[in-house]
Amino acid sequence: MGRRNKKGRNITGIIVIDKPTGRSSNHVLQQVKRLFDAKKAGHTGSLDPLATGVLPICLGEATKLSSYLLDADKRYHVTCQLGVITDSGDSDGNIVEELAVPIITEQNLLNVITQFKGEQQQVPPMFSALKHKGQPLYKLARQGIEVERKSRHINIYDINLISFTQESFTLDVCCSKGTYIRTLVEDISHALGTGGHVTMLRRVAAAGYDIANAVSILALESLAEQGVAALDELLLPSENALPIWPSVTVDDQQVLALRQGQTAQVEDVFQSAQIRLFDRENDFLGLGEMTENGTVSPKRVFVVDETL
Repeated sequence: MGRRNKKGRNITGIIVIDKPTGRSSNHVLQQVKRLFDAKKAGHTGSLDPLATGVLPICLGEATKLSSYLLDADKRYHVTCQLGVITDSGDSDGNIVEELAVPIITEQNLLNVITQFKGEQQQVPPMFSALKHKGQPLYKLARQGIEVERKSRHINIYDINLISFTQESFTLDVCCSKGTYIRTLVEDISHALGTGGHVTMLRRVAAAGYDIANAVSILALESLAEQGVAALDELLLPSENALPIWPSVTVDDQQVLALRQGQTAQVEDVFQSAQIRLFDRENDFLGLGEMTENGTVSPKRVFVVDETL
């Protein structure tokens, strides 16, 4: 039997969604894919069902950028309720313990959260999508099974107090990839002499995209009534996804070589760097890697030039 053709349009670009609470990232992804009638779509890192906020979704050839956006830094606003521990670390879980909350001053709290700034090791929670012997940890956790998890290196670039009461506090956190905010909040609550869990989690920035530029699913659905052309106006150019990466222009012969998986020699020389590739007409070709002597290797090259 021949391979079945995928349905949908060959549309390329990035749409930044303000994910609503109560829905999985994959559910939102499938909604966006359907609304745009896109052949291919992928998101750039899951948010918990409880969480809201910035969820960049890549369409078409832009899905080749997904893993790079996944590795980018992120920023969150998070609220912790003190004195109550849940099995999942957030209010979607079951309460497993209730603890007394000591008197906490603002200075006490500031002193504690400052200790969590910088590079550190963090043990991922059981309620996560990480896998153990092919099985997602959250499925094991729901069966009451706990397995040992290796700690991972993370970096909390900045952490600031937005507000607090004797029962809760809200933080603004800028962090590296792989950071579990639920675990961070639990660790802070333990350092305060009690326990806690997340009641609100909102991603306000990710991979250079800000919540101010995000679109709600309701707005997309409303706009879709005008047709896909109206939706296409919201798509962001793929080449804007990694603005801190240097851009390199290649000639027609080099374009052909790169698309065939071969290297190209260019005059622009940086220190060894990941780069964005453009042709002479300034059309985005994809991503590459350049050595110090100017040798460019293709990493994620777009098959067709449909970038908006």
